Amino acid sequence: MPHLSTFLWFDKEAGEAAKFYTSVFPNSKIMENTTLHNTPSGTVEIVTIEILGHELQLMSAGPVFKFNEAISFVVTCDTQEEIDYYWDILSADPKAEQCGWLKDKYGVSWQIVPKALHKMQKDEDKEKVARVTQAFLKMKKFNIAELEKAYEQ
Repeated sequence: MPHLSTFLWFDKEAGEAAKFYTSVFPNSKIMENTTLHNTPSGTVEIVTIEILGHELQLMSAGPVFKFNEAISFVVTCDTQEEIDYYWDILSADPKAEQCGWLKDKYGVSWQIVPKALHKMQKDEDKEKVARVTQAFLKMKKFNIAELEKAYEQ
């Protein structure tokens, strides 16, 4: 059976990022740390971690690539407290915050999304969906109470 994981290319911060991410998410762990010598990039560190049951490989191999919003990790939260926790600890660039989207201190994009939003967006009542959409387009960090208020109007 094939295996799927995510690979992130950092300049020099793979080990630091691995420690940070595994400290943020419960039941996360560093699974493996490997150093490769004499590569075209010099010494390369590859760290494999698991967060929320998802395997990621982080590599430090120089400033060849930059992260952008085309790829993001979605963290689905049950409560406002969970949203607040992840938002407060992950967001490092207030200019990048919009509609539940944020960038962390490494430039990696995350979406911190309430689980209830998915149900609201699938509703057959197009007016409810439109009200919720208009409400969240004005938000940086999602506010579940405000989304519910727009949904129930």
